[in-house]
Amino acid sequence: MAAGIILAVIGIELMPEAIEAELPYVPLLAFVAGSGFFVLLDRGIDYVQSRFGGETKKGMSAAVAIYIGVTIDLFSDGIMIGTGSTVAASLGLLLALGQVPADIPEGFATIATFKAKGISKGKRLLLSASFAIPIFLGATVGFWAVRDSSEIIKLCLLAFVAGILLTVAVEEMLTEAHDRPDSRWAALALAGGFALFTFLSVYLGE
Repeated sequence: MAAGIILAVIGIELMPEAIEAELPYVPLLAFVAGSGFFVLLDRGIDYVQSRFGGETKKGMSAAVAIYIGVTIDLFSDGIMIGTGSTVAASLGLLLALGQVPADIPEGFATIATFKAKGISKGKRLLLSASFAIPIFLGATVGFWAVRDSSEIIKLCLLAFVAGILLTVAVEEMLTEAHDRPDSRWAALALAGGFALFTFLSVYLGE
């Protein structure tokens, strides 16, 4: 469902907005660059996990690496929301609403990993609360850094984040969702997530 929401964010809001630029190929190049950036980032995280967590990734460093990866993803979400707000306040609101159900599974998986490593409940609550920091920081950077920038810069940044999100959805979320025997409900959840964000986009956009 989270993957469906992300795909809808990209297809319904981000890329249609981005290709309205006077030079559409520039945001498209930024879109590809965003995907490439995540591929490199993912390889870096895998390296850290294998270097410090061992092949089985059962050490505490593996949990920390997962936490870092989710933090970076939340920071990119914040940038997307902040940048979208400079284009239109309604776009920023839609992007924020769309990311809430998409980020919940990531947070749950991270905290569950720390629980499995024996981290106390109090510390896990602090870790959960700390997830708000990269979102607010990213939104602040995304808003103030590009507020007075040209339209093409804003649209390229949106396209760059869209490239990151597409790769996350396809390479990470969908792959993880099919790590267990397939269920017909999984495909329905994907479509339901897409429809949910599309519904919000249509009716809140009015």
